[in-house]
Amino acid sequence: MKICIGSDHRGYKLKEELKEYMKQKGIEFIDLGADSENSVDYPDYAIPVAEKVAKKECDFGVLICYTGIGMSIAANKVKGIRAAHVVAPIYARMSRLHNDANVLCLPGGFITKDSAIECLELFISTEFEGGRHKRRVDKITGYEERH
Repeated sequence: MKICIGSDHRGYKLKEELKEYMKQKGIEFIDLGADSENSVDYPDYAIPVAEKVAKKECDFGVLICYTGIGMSIAANKVKGIRAAHVVAPIYARMSRLHNDANVLCLPGGFITKDSAIECLELFISTEFEGGRHKRRVDKITGYEERH
């Protein structure tokens, strides 16, 4: 498994903490920035992470900004991406189980390190349930293909 991770300046600290966790767990990742807490624009990181996931160069993406909202909006502009704005572990689990989400967007300013780690763990370990949920995801991807 390979994860692409990115953040803006407000998500930088949590990104670094998640990277340390992934190193300890032996999870392969690619850090696409930001490289400090100096002010940057979140689309400059959301889009490259989403593109790598869409091209299947990474299995999942993780994006972090202050609220997680901007990252999710930007990532969802990339064809093939289902970025989930996750604020608690149950959201991470359900976004995979029911929505086959492939990018996890976290609110660096509103989540603890431990909760973010739990979200990451659930996101990468939960399989898509399929069934009635596949029909719904297929409707989204069908629309995306037509437009």
